[in-house]
Amino acid sequence: MREPVNRTILLLDIEKFSRRDDVVQAVLRRRLNHLVDRTLEAAGVEPTQQYREDRGDGLIVLLSGDVAKTALLRALLTTAPDLLHEHNLLASDSAQMRLRMVLASGEVAHDPHARTTGGIVGHDLNQACRLLDADVLRAALAARPREHAVLAVSAPVYEGIVRHGHRGVRPELFRPADVEVKDGVLAAWIHQGDAQPAGPGPARAAEAAAAPGPVPRPSSAEAAPPSPEPEEKTEPEPKAKPEPEPEAARSAPVFHFHGNPVVHGSFVAGNQHGVSGGTVHGDVVLGGTEGSPA
Repeated sequence: MREPVNRTILLLDIEKFSRRDDVVQAVLRRRLNHLVDRTLEAAGVEPTQQYREDRGDGLIVLLSGDVAKTALLRALLTTAPDLLHEHNLLASDSAQMRLRMVLASGEVAHDPHARTTGGIVGHDLNQACRLLDADVLRAALAARPREHAVLAVSAPVYEGIVRHGHRGVRPELFRPADVEVKDGVLAAWIHQGDAQPAGPGPARAAEAAAAPGPVPRPSSAEAAPPSPEPEEKTEPEPKAKPEPEPEAARSAPVFHFHGNPVVHGSFVAGNQHGVSGGTVHGDVVLGGTEGSPA
């Protein structure tokens, strides 16, 4: 066995591969290799910097330590989903392809044997394979019917790359997940894809804490605030009675006689304008006030 060396570990697995017939499986395997070729090219990976091992429904890809993980991570988040979208847009329902992907790192040794292929071994590689096969990652892909892939990264990749927020890598789009394995719990981080960020950033969290919340309504059990004391009522001031009009200003009845009336007596109404007894010829006005026009 050769000495173990540090490798970047990329694992890919096709969802529901065993449910397809042989013809469709062969098509999907070719498309998967084409997708990996294009994705590694986008990340600047040379053929001499990679090792691939066929796993039937997936691939194991080991990359040398001089490959930038930031560039590979960006390609997995952009190029790979775009290629899957192009394939699924033209493929039939039976040939649709969705992927579970894991990006990890660790020590891997190569132990080849004659007349056999493969032979890569290592604890870190075993842990990455367990993460790829974990129920939590399968459930994450099943919960996103409109997306084409789900990506999980190991704790070393998250701590060394993701959490620092390199260009094109948004740490708020990764959520932690605990994966139960044979020898304990494996920490991992799952990318949320098109979903909302896992939580607000520090600036938004501070703004939310400083923002005033809604004023709670008092419950029925809480005592109602005391009602304000009624203001002392004051009696309205009596309105001053209007002074009586002078007697001379009051209107007295006015009588108009036309023709040749005969009036008996000496007093009719108001000031007297007339005669006592006798016959009056012409118009006679009785009543009214002084100064009234005849």
